[in-house]
Amino acid sequence: MELIDTPRHPGNASPPVGNGPPPPVPAAASSLMVAIPLFATFIIGITTNGLYLWVLHFKMKKTVNALLFFHLILSYFISTLIFPFMATSYLQDNHWTFGTALCKVFNCTLSLGMYTSVFFLSAISLDRYLLTLHPVWSHQHRTPRRASSVVLGVWAFAALLSTPFLIFRETHNYPNGTVICRNNYAVSTNWESEETWALRKRVHVVCFTCRFLVGFLLPFFVITVCYGRVAHKIKEKGLVKSSKPFKVMMTAIVSFFVCWLPYHILQGLILTQDRSIYFQFALILTVITTSFNTVFSPTLYLFIGENFKKVFKESILALFESTFSEDSFSERTQNFNSGALF
Repeated sequence: MELIDTPRHPGNASPPVGNGPPPPVPAAASSLMVAIPLFATFIIGITTNGLYLWVLHFKMKKTVNALLFFHLILSYFISTLIFPFMATSYLQDNHWTFGTALCKVFNCTLSLGMYTSVFFLSAISLDRYLLTLHPVWSHQHRTPRRASSVVLGVWAFAALLSTPFLIFRETHNYPNGTVICRNNYAVSTNWESEETWALRKRVHVVCFTCRFLVGFLLPFFVITVCYGRVAHKIKEKGLVKSSKPFKVMMTAIVSFFVCWLPYHILQGLILTQDRSIYFQFALILTVITTSFNTVFSPTLYLFIGENFKKVFKESILALFESTFSEDSFSERTQNFNSGALF
């Protein structure tokens, strides 16, 4: 997810005039419908994801599952830190008050959070696939040390894909005092040239295509195939009698698709310079689904594991007890400091 690139071109064939009026801004009602979910997600996400990170890091046994889930939730946690700044900008009619450096850093951070979250979801599904269909190989090669290498690779690759925002993102000052945080895909101050505008369009198409393929289609394909094969294997071997695992896997696939598709549709509308009612609807829907995903996805995946639910409940109970009791916290928690997610 990124800060929405406000319209720079009303849709005609000629490039925009650099010193013209600021671009259209969302209506007040739309701004509130965007800002409120962002503020709510920040409060809920920081609290819940912070608790999940604490339990995973301090209370769970250091397993491959725990490591992957920790970094998945860390990606959500990092993204939620930027949400108040996004909400503030929308409430000010897209006016950016935080400077050029934060304009670049915040958008790069949001892109990093988007890529890492979908990559870790893919890694988790692939891990389930290997555990179910290749148990011998997994027993020999599936170690926390190797998982750490995967985690490092995910963060490095996501950072590489997010670096264009450090280059393209900039602030633009309009004569009426409005400051816009926007993308300048040609990295040029010449907004009147037809050639420069055409270059911006081509680079924008490349960025959109890369983000859609690598950040949505490929992860969705991996998650769908892996969980599909796992479900088929479980059903074929009769490993479980309950339908719960199948419902969970289907929920994971559908939630990924529903939560991320509106975001990429919105990016497509930005690319086509479409500012119709569909753009406003896609913007609001994107904020709602991505905000919901930030809070809902960790809960869905983590609470599948009975051990995590048990350790989480006991850890929270011990935390509150330690606040109002003089007993040693460590003495009360030593009985459940270990455990695996699955």
